[in-house]
Amino acid sequence: MKPSLILRTATRLLVSMILVFSVYLLLRGHNSPGGGFSGALVAATGFAMYIMAEGTASMRRALRIDPSRMIVFGMILALGSGLFSVIAGNPFLTGIWWTVTTVGDSKIALGTPFFFDIGVFAIVLGAILTLLLALEEDLEKD
Repeated sequence: MKPSLILRTATRLLVSMILVFSVYLLLRGHNSPGGGFSGALVAATGFAMYIMAEGTASMRRALRIDPSRMIVFGMILALGSGLFSVIAGNPFLTGIWWTVTTVGDSKIALGTPFFFDIGVFAIVLGAILTLLLALEEDLEKD
């Protein structure tokens, strides 16, 4: 059964806003509530809407990456951010911070908690997308 035109049109508008909000949650996570886990849950909501409106084949083309590879990337990034502190002589997962100067001499604090959050984001989003795509493909077979 093909979804309605209204659902497909609304999905195209809403998914982009949902994904931008998920990036916002990811970026503010190490200073305020939010972070990789909640940002990935919000992003997965947008992708679930897209799957319902357009189907799994369209979703896989739009992703351009296998969700299981997202899980592996996230695991490497999260563990790497923890091991970086061990290499620096600190306990595992101790935050290490750098100050990066950008255009216009503004300074941005960048640290290992940010990379850990990105890793968690990739793990959670990859796991949810793997489940959603498998379930939806199973339903499409019937």
